[in-house]
Amino acid sequence: MSWSTGSPPLQLINLPLLATVSHQTWAGGHSRSGRAVPHISLSLPRPECQVWTGTLLLGTCLLYCARVSMPVCAASMSQDFGWNKKEAGVVLSSFFWGYCLTQVVGGHLGDRIGGEKVILLSASAWGFITVATPLLAHLGSAHLAFMTFSRILTGLLQGVYFPALTSLLSQKVRESERAFTYSTVGAGSQFGTLVTGAVGSLLLDWYGWPSVFYFSGGLTLLWVHPPLDGFQVDLPPPSDLILALGILAQGLPVSRHTKVPWRQLFRKPSVWAAIISQLSAACSFFILLSWLPTFFKETFPSSKGWIFNVVPWLVAIPASLLSGLLSDHLINQGYSTITVRKFMQVMGLGLSSVFALCLGHTSSFCNSVVFASASIGLQTFNHSGISVNIQDLAPSCAGFLFGVANTAGALAGVVGVCLGGYLIETTGSWTSVFNLVAAISSLGLCTFLVFGKAQRVDLRPAHEDL
Repeated sequence: MSWSTGSPPLQLINLPLLATVSHQTWAGGHSRSGRAVPHISLSLPRPECQVWTGTLLLGTCLLYCARVSMPVCAASMSQDFGWNKKEAGVVLSSFFWGYCLTQVVGGHLGDRIGGEKVILLSASAWGFITVATPLLAHLGSAHLAFMTFSRILTGLLQGVYFPALTSLLSQKVRESERAFTYSTVGAGSQFGTLVTGAVGSLLLDWYGWPSVFYFSGGLTLLWVHPPLDGFQVDLPPPSDLILALGILAQGLPVSRHTKVPWRQLFRKPSVWAAIISQLSAACSFFILLSWLPTFFKETFPSSKGWIFNVVPWLVAIPASLLSGLLSDHLINQGYSTITVRKFMQVMGLGLSSVFALCLGHTSSFCNSVVFASASIGLQTFNHSGISVNIQDLAPSCAGFLFGVANTAGALAGVVGVCLGGYLIETTGSWTSVFNLVAAISSLGLCTFLVFGKAQRVDLRPAHEDL
C-alpha cells in the first residue's frame, strides 16, 4: 500500500503520532513559503502501512466498544435504577441526537486542522466520559438525567470520528487504494460490537455493569496514550484529555483551506446522489441493527441469543475486507472508478435488501441466520462504494461532505427505527419492517446508479500556514 505525501515516511506507532503529521505538505498542496508543491508519490514500506491502517482499525473498534456499552448494560441498569422500557429507550436513543449534531463540524475541522487531531481529541474525551459513566450514575438520585446527558455527550464526541477519518484518508490515500483502506478500518465497527458483546457480557455477569464502561473507556484511553520518548510535547501528562488539548495548543502548523465551495458542491447531481445513497445505507443499517435481535427473540424464542447476536457480525468482518480488496483490484485492472463504485452499491444496497426480504418469508431459524448474516455482510460493501465515492468527489473537503451525508443518515436512521416499530405494532408482521428496509435501499441504489459520478466537483483550495 502506498500513501501520497510530499514528506519523508513517518514511523507511525500509535494515534498520537498521527497528530505530528498534520503540518506536512500533501499532494497538490503548498509549502510553508506558499509555493506550490508538486505531487510526489512515495511508497511507504509495508510494515508502516500496516501499522497505520491497524491503528485506525483499532480506533474504530474502540469507538464501537464504547458505543455499545450502554445497550449491553441497559437491562441491568434498568433493574438497578428502576427504569421502565420507555425510560430505557430515552437513554439509548439519546446517543443519536448528539451524534447527529457534530457530523458536519467534525468533517469541517478535519479538513481544516487535520483529521488526525480531531480523532485524537475526540477519542480522549469519549474515553474519559465512558470511564466516568458509572460515577455519573451515582452522583445523585437523577440517574435518568445523568445517563441521558452522558449518552448525548458521547454521541457528540463520537459524531466527529468518521467525518474526520474520511477527511484524513481522502488526503493521504490514493484513489486506487481507498476502498481497501476504508473497508479495513470500517471493519472495526463489527469487531468492536463483537468485543463488547462477548467480553462485556462476561464482565457484566462477573463484576456488574460498571466494569463494562471501565473496560471500553479504559482501552480507549490506552489507545490515545502517547509513547513519551517519541512524542514531542513539552507538557506533563496528568491525563490524556489534558494532553490531547495541549497538543492542539502547542501551535503545531495547520492547514487552512479556502471556503468550502458550497454552491458548487450542492449544484451537482452526483453530490446529491452520494448524500441520498449514504442516507439510505445508514438508515437500512440502523433498522436492522435495532430490530434483528428482537425479531429473532420473538420469532424463535428457544434459540440461543449468542448465535444470532454474533454470527452476522463474524460474517461482516471478512466481507468488509473482501469488498475493499475486490474494489481496488477491479480499479487496478482498468475498470472505471464509477463502474466499480456502482457495482459495490449494487451489492451493498441491492443484494443485501434481497436477503432482508427473505427474512420475512422463512420460518426456519437456520435460514434466518443465513439471510441475516448475508444482509449484514453485504451491507459492508457500502464502505467500498458510497463511502469512498464521497472522497472521489471532493477530496479537499471530503470530511465536510461526509459529515453532511452522515448527519442525514443518522437522522433518517432514528426515523426509520421508530417507523419500523410503528409498522410492527400496527401490522403485527415483521415482513413490513423488511419491506421498509428494501424500499429505502432501493431508493438510494437507483439514485446512485442514475446520477452517481466519480469526477471531482470541488475547487482545489490553496493552503497556508497559520
